[in-house]
Amino acid sequence: MWQLSNFQWWLLVIVAVLVLLVWPPQGDKSLAMKLVNRAVDPWNELPVLPPQLSLAQGDDPDRVHLHDLQTQQYDALYLKGGWTRKRLELKVADDPFDSGTIRQVLAIIAVVTAFVAWRLGARKTGQSRDEQA
Repeated sequence: MWQLSNFQWWLLVIVAVLVLLVWPPQGDKSLAMKLVNRAVDPWNELPVLPPQLSLAQGDDPDRVHLHDLQTQQYDALYLKGGWTRKRLELKVADDPFDSGTIRQVLAIIAVVTAFVAWRLGARKTGQSRDEQA
């Protein structure tokens, strides 16, 4: 009977956890990207660039003033550069690739890791049989 070694268990557990962290759900961000978004602004203090005003909202002076105020706050922090600019970008960052592509690549990584762990186990059991003979 094939028994997993300690190394094989750790290899499978680490890859499984990484796959689960990076696996994007349907129509949402992966857990890893949500963690990054939350880590750069844990108290939700950084402003987000507001969306463009629609034509109907452009006639409302209060909405225009609020939109301009939010944009000015965002631009003031963005112009500071450095880590502040990177935090503003990472706060709203999304997964870098299409979710279907990410899922396919992660499935390949998981299958290849399982085969590698299996081959490592076969190699060790093959060596022990040779030593017994």
